[in-house]
Amino acid sequence: MPAVTVSNPLALPRLPEPGLDARPRPVLAVTTAPSGVEGEGFPVRRAFAGVKQTYLDPFIMMDQMGEVEYQPGEPKGTPWHPHRGFETVTYIIDGIFDHQDSNGGGGTITNGDTQWMTAGSGLLHIEAPPQHLVVSGGLFHGLQLWVNLPAKDKMMPPRYQDIRGGTVRLLTSPDGGALLRVIAGELDGHQGPGITHTPITMIHATLAPGAEITLPWREEFNALAYVLAGRGSVGAERRPVHLGQTAVFGSGSSLTVRADEKQDSNAPDLEIVLLGGQPIREPVAQYGPFVMNTRAELQQAFDDFQKGRLGTIPAVHGMSEGGL
Repeated sequence: MPAVTVSNPLALPRLPEPGLDARPRPVLAVTTAPSGVEGEGFPVRRAFAGVKQTYLDPFIMMDQMGEVEYQPGEPKGTPWHPHRGFETVTYIIDGIFDHQDSNGGGGTITNGDTQWMTAGSGLLHIEAPPQHLVVSGGLFHGLQLWVNLPAKDKMMPPRYQDIRGGTVRLLTSPDGGALLRVIAGELDGHQGPGITHTPITMIHATLAPGAEITLPWREEFNALAYVLAGRGSVGAERRPVHLGQTAVFGSGSSLTVRADEKQDSNAPDLEIVLLGGQPIREPVAQYGPFVMNTRAELQQAFDDFQKGRLGTIPAVHGMSEGGL
């Protein structure tokens, strides 16, 4: 799991120990993600399945894509599909993904890169592995997170951010046992590169066996933790968690994560994604790739897609029109 790493975490800025006035966030629930398939057939875990929208807001859904070792000819992506009313955040840990949209945007993301697409008023989009990866096969692992937009921003012009792995903000715990990658938002004044319309924080943390970290967390944000690999515990009460599980935290000003002393041989560390956001507290109406506020807006989005108003599929270079 390369993503972005460093040989000596102690050379990084260290987060301070929490103050005496910090209020630990309790763990309200731990859910286990069911497995499924997406696009042309790549395996996913539905990270937020079973979590009430009240606790997710402003997040809509998140899929862990892989971890899978493809044989030659096996890598798959998605066909062309529409989006409107929210943002998609695609974080590649291992592997390569090409993306392209009907507005002429696109690019390639690989180990540790993030592609942040604000769908806004709508577009057509495709994601697929490059042809050389299809031929050779290889490891693929990543996340896709959907972040809601408030009503005032749902019809804004689409926008892309390609966040290279080398630009994420790297931090460590006081003892150097945890590596924190701040992808978006801020942590204790340290700002990540992702620019968000809805205030959120997104962190990929790696904790060595036995390491523990308590992070300051904005009280107005919700708090979620999803385990990408390994075993550990969350909260001051040390609620056990493992691969494919999501922890939902209650209110407070700090959250605690700890890696078990003993990890599985295929996952030497605890790999966990920490998410927080300021709830939008507006009605959510979702139908497939559209996230709006009302059923009438959903119907309008579907009609606009059917009538070609979200764009047309452009000439594609190096990507098949039906995905791969």
